Amino acid sequence: MYPKLSDWINDWFGTDIVLPIQSYGFFLALAFLAGAYFLYRELDRKEKEKLIEPLQKKVLKGEPATLPELLTIFVVSLLAGFKIVGALLNYSNFATDPQDYILSFEGSWPGGALLAAAYTAWYYFYRRKNELKPPVWEEMTNHAREQTWPIVFVAVIFGVLGAKVFHWFENWDDFTADPLDSLLSFSGMSFYGGLLVAAVAVAFYAHRQGIKTWIMADSIAPSLMLSYGIGRMGCHVAGDGDWGIVNNLDKPGWLSFLPDWAWSYTYPHNIINHGVPIPGCDGPHCFQLAQGVFPTSVYETAMAILFFLVLWGIRKHLRVHGMLTAIYLMLNGTERFLIEKIRVNNQFDFLGMKVTQAEVIAVFLFLSGLTIFVLLLQKRKKAV
Repeated sequence: MYPKLSDWINDWFGTDIVLPIQSYGFFLALAFLAGAYFLYRELDRKEKEKLIEPLQKKVLKGEPATLPELLTIFVVSLLAGFKIVGALLNYSNFATDPQDYILSFEGSWPGGALLAAAYTAWYYFYRRKNELKPPVWEEMTNHAREQTWPIVFVAVIFGVLGAKVFHWFENWDDFTADPLDSLLSFSGMSFYGGLLVAAVAVAFYAHRQGIKTWIMADSIAPSLMLSYGIGRMGCHVAGDGDWGIVNNLDKPGWLSFLPDWAWSYTYPHNIINHGVPIPGCDGPHCFQLAQGVFPTSVYETAMAILFFLVLWGIRKHLRVHGMLTAIYLMLNGTERFLIEKIRVNNQFDFLGMKVTQAEVIAVFLFLSGLTIFVLLLQKRKKAV
């Protein structure tokens, strides 16, 4: 496993560099970039097909910079510079444990002050150079594709919030044992919690931008599936505990084409230091599982990419808004319900059964998708 991106680079190329980039964070960034790319394409396509109307907005141009603006810019730049300059001056400590550095009080106030003063001054003179007397109102066309990054930003913020909250409920004993660590830790996320909260936030934002809910949902569904798959690959590469149950079974002959690690894997050098010590290993991540387990994150990546290709392939052939979303919900629910059967997760009693939170939500998503699909199909038949 490669907890950091530099671990992978050093292993493959024999180098000895240290980068402050966690492997999971790298794949997460790739997931958002890939999702944003395909969302951009879909929003642009739907606007060209007249399914989304561009917004006309009036913008006041030529205003001078105000004191509250300058103060806000200075304070934000000061805090950012405090951390950025401090990281550059103490790069080895920062690169070794970036999470600990970010959450600490370490930094450089002089460096932050210089950066804040420089940026605030630049902003002031830039606004002054473009100042108009008097300022004028201009009408601007806001195309749907230009909402891609704001939508991604909303999804990230509320997705992380929802993922953390749902994870706390799923692991309530761990949360109550150390609430502060749970609040500040970058680990501990529930995908479905993030999905549900982000979906509500994105739908609200899209509505404010004049994009109908079903059209927005259909536009983002393929991106969600692809992003999920890329994110799960990050889980596997980092070895963050998102793996399956012990697998001591012999690999079936019809799966002989698979490498052994894709059938049963011990996750050596996993980032959470789980398992038993690796003989002769010297470093911060020298543990591996005592027994091989199903690498479920790999299976989820494969299924997610396959389902993405299905959604992307049929998106132009579904003329009823919401159909693609319904199919996404059913595919998502099916994938997660199946993987939960061989995945390590917390279980609780539900209607006399031992189930996981993800299983319950997966069933709910599948039934929701099926219900939406049937209702939309009936609505279409009545319209015909």
